[in-house]
Amino acid sequence: MRRFLRIFLRALVVVLVLVAGLAALKHEEITRLLAVNSLFSEERIVTNFSHMDRLFHYRVLDRGPGPVSALSPGPEMPLPPEMADWLQARAVTALVILRDGHIVHESYHQGTGPEDLRISWSMAKSVLSALFGTLHKDGTIPDLDAQVVRFVPALKGSAYDGATIRDVLTMSSGVGFNEDYMDFNSDINRMGRVLALGGSMDDFAASLQTRAHPPGSHMHYVSIDTHVLGMVIAGATGRDPVDLMGERIIAPMGLEAAPEMLVDGDGTGFVLGGLNMRTRDYARIGQMFLQKGFWNGAQIVPETWVSTSTSHQAADGAGYGFQWWVPKDNARFGSDFMAQGIYGQYIYVNPAARMVIAVNAADRGFDTEGVTDENLALFRRIAQAAH
Repeated sequence: MRRFLRIFLRALVVVLVLVAGLAALKHEEITRLLAVNSLFSEERIVTNFSHMDRLFHYRVLDRGPGPVSALSPGPEMPLPPEMADWLQARAVTALVILRDGHIVHESYHQGTGPEDLRISWSMAKSVLSALFGTLHKDGTIPDLDAQVVRFVPALKGSAYDGATIRDVLTMSSGVGFNEDYMDFNSDINRMGRVLALGGSMDDFAASLQTRAHPPGSHMHYVSIDTHVLGMVIAGATGRDPVDLMGERIIAPMGLEAAPEMLVDGDGTGFVLGGLNMRTRDYARIGQMFLQKGFWNGAQIVPETWVSTSTSHQAADGAGYGFQWWVPKDNARFGSDFMAQGIYGQYIYVNPAARMVIAVNAADRGFDTEGVTDENLALFRRIAQAAH
């Protein structure tokens, strides 16, 4: 009887340990799911956007051993009178303006500061495009018209089967995808829950079966397209795209602080929107592109790629290059282009005015009709005044 009791107690301890471990795992999942559901709430959004590492799995990118690249102060630039109202209305948290590589305006709002690592959202797409350009230049991925399944066999039979790298670079994959952030059941929000619950982004991409348009025929913004670019990079190189981004883009930049990248449960980078950097470092990315890929004494991104990716490339005349937004009328406004993320994240570049405007925000009204056009118009007014 005593022997049976000892065995029973040992088994009970094992069961309790397993239950406790399972409870801890479920607690983490539940915590992350709750974090996603309240990520954009009015009372938490500003803090969340500066502390994403508290809410999601992440990795730190190596900033490299070099010194911080210079962004010396220039003469303070007067801002348009309407700027104060705009800062408030758009819930701007940080604004850094460069002219000729010098800081001519820098301000922080909503209780944030210059050391905050702020979420890029879709501005990360433009940084991944920069990495892609280096791999195209060195011959690792020479043919942009190759099909993505050549490098990612796991996508065979999915909606991406038949799409080329060029199609995906220009958001013209044809994949049916609901990008409505206000719809709880949209594809973009389902993807967010996969990320929060530690699921696989690769599996999510491979699960997409709906095709809305023939590949290459129509530009339709599909965030998961950028994740597929990351899968292509991994398939072509046998390397982690986040590691490559760190080596080829981040380390040579001389950034002030090591960036962070959100990752899924497999440790795969959320390259379509998970980059976190200081606002001054986003401005450095813009300045590097303004200087045709040259920064900190090195040609970081090939000049031809910079020119190509920031000019009109998308199907049916859409205002898009290779993961950069290119306004349709940009020839009238200094050939400007920009990286853009939801909730008011921008790297605006105006070559004619030799200007970069980096903005981080927590703008819950970002999807209101006309807001993006109004923001672009304001950036252009600032650039034209300086020019």
